[in-house]
Amino acid sequence: MSGAIAPFFPDYRGKMEYYCLDCGQSRGADELLYACSACGGTFLLRDADFDKLRRMDGAAWREVFDRRAGEKTPLARGIFRYYELMAPALEPEDLVCLGEGHTPEVEASKALRSIIGLPFAYKNDGQNPSASFKDRGMACAFSHLKAMIRKHGWTEVLAVCASTGDTSAAAAMYAAHLGEPVKSVVLLPKGKVTALQLAQPLGSGARVLELPGVFDDCMKVVEYLAGHYRVALLNSKNAWRILGQESYAYEIAQWHDWNMEGLCIFVPIGNAGNITAVLSGFLKLHTLDIISNLPRIFGVQSAHADPLCRYYESGEKEFFPVRVRSSVAQAAMIGAPVSFPRVRRLAVEYRRVAGDSAFQVIRVAEQDIMDSMLLANRHGHIACTQGGESLAGLRAALDLGLVGGGEYAVLDSTAHMLKFADFQNRYFAGELEREYAVRSDPALVNLPLSLFSQAEKDALGEEEYIRQAGQGIAGLLNLCGRADG
Repeated sequence: MSGAIAPFFPDYRGKMEYYCLDCGQSRGADELLYACSACGGTFLLRDADFDKLRRMDGAAWREVFDRRAGEKTPLARGIFRYYELMAPALEPEDLVCLGEGHTPEVEASKALRSIIGLPFAYKNDGQNPSASFKDRGMACAFSHLKAMIRKHGWTEVLAVCASTGDTSAAAAMYAAHLGEPVKSVVLLPKGKVTALQLAQPLGSGARVLELPGVFDDCMKVVEYLAGHYRVALLNSKNAWRILGQESYAYEIAQWHDWNMEGLCIFVPIGNAGNITAVLSGFLKLHTLDIISNLPRIFGVQSAHADPLCRYYESGEKEFFPVRVRSSVAQAAMIGAPVSFPRVRRLAVEYRRVAGDSAFQVIRVAEQDIMDSMLLANRHGHIACTQGGESLAGLRAALDLGLVGGGEYAVLDSTAHMLKFADFQNRYFAGELEREYAVRSDPALVNLPLSLFSQAEKDALGEEEYIRQAGQGIAGLLNLCGRADG
């Protein structure tokens, strides 16, 4: 693999540094840091030499990234196609690439467009290796961790994260791939993770520890561990995670031939790492004139976990954590998002460049999230509940008159719908607990119909059973006989 990297890998090396959003201090990026030691503030990673990238104009950068799209080397095909924008301090031997990124953008069918009233597409990030968008950030975070292990000669490193499911699956998978000296531990809120999501870190060999409470409680324990022990924190508080997730914005821009005119992006907000990355990514592209205008970005939150909605409704005067209620969009069920300071800072810059309407946050009901997921999937998508949240956000934006004629929406489906199949099954069976505030719509319920018992089949004999089963199905489905044309 190393021999294949050489033809692609760029010469540029940046100067990455942690920048504190609260006190403005900077620290070198050759450490595992998650909060400012001076004030406890939140970090963003930045390239102190970023202005050097302006020596090439936007057209030249577009040509570079488009040319790499035709490369056959693994790194050029993955998120590191955008190396100079994301991780220009890392060496090729440290990059960890498991096929993440470049997920498909699938247009809504004609029927679904007609129902919604606006053309749109889903970007299916559930088609990443561990079946969620978290792989983008993990590729970058584990690449940095690999570089730190090589530099410092560490013989043992604990990779730890709190999770509602997707983060643990991604972190455990990348840790298993990297192997010694990395060991993986994930903290999960007991009873708040689907069986399929729990199976992923267990299958990757991670040590899974369940704690009472919700995600926010697990996150506080992880932050304590990171503050007192040498551990690699893999939640989005890790600023390298944000860099990897910026690739989502770069891919959308490239897919649309770098033309952002009339484009609206809908992103569900949980810990706010993804919306941070999307804002940051598009701002970088605009700064380098790779794109000439910015798309409009809509963050979407459930009414059961809506701290950013409340902040912007207050006129950006006050932010406070909220006590979350159960949500079918489990990855968004976070009342104290650690990346809020990043969103606050980047949203100000985004609006300064593109206007107040360029960034907005929308609240949606749990009922609308679940019904929107089922509606999308009934028309050929594989949206998860967070994807349902994105579509619910688009529908709310249309109702509020925030989007309209001539615009095209890209919706983020953050994970594969199979991870959340249990919610669909419980919806169909009418068994979602009252705390979710979701009622089953009979028009969306789809249950299997049993036609014969085993005893009836045995009594009929094979030939007669086949005849009766075939005729029964034909009658049920109103099928025309061959002689009827």
